Amino acid sequence: MTIETDIKNYYEDLVVDEIFRRTNSENIKPEYYDDIACVALNKLPPKYYRFSVDIAFYLSGQEYQDMQKQVKVAVDEAIAFVDDHRTNRGSRANAE
Repeated sequence: MTIETDIKNYYEDLVVDEIFRRTNSENIKPEYYDDIACVALNKLPPKYYRFSVDIAFYLSGQEYQDMQKQVKVAVDEAIAFVDDHRTNRGSRANAE
């Protein structure tokens, strides 16, 4: 067992699913997704597990729904942040 391979943050899966659910992957650079995921995950608490069955067994339906809502808000905010940052960075570069 190694921590790097055996322990995961459940929010990572939820965030990735939410990002791909609402974006069209054509013509989008992978770095864009990475940036959104990082910003969103930094807004969420960690929820670590070793085996996916652990999450299914210990997570109530209400807790899962609450997590989904948190993820949607975090991804909304992350997309806005990343888009704003990229826009502002581009306009600053053009001004120089």
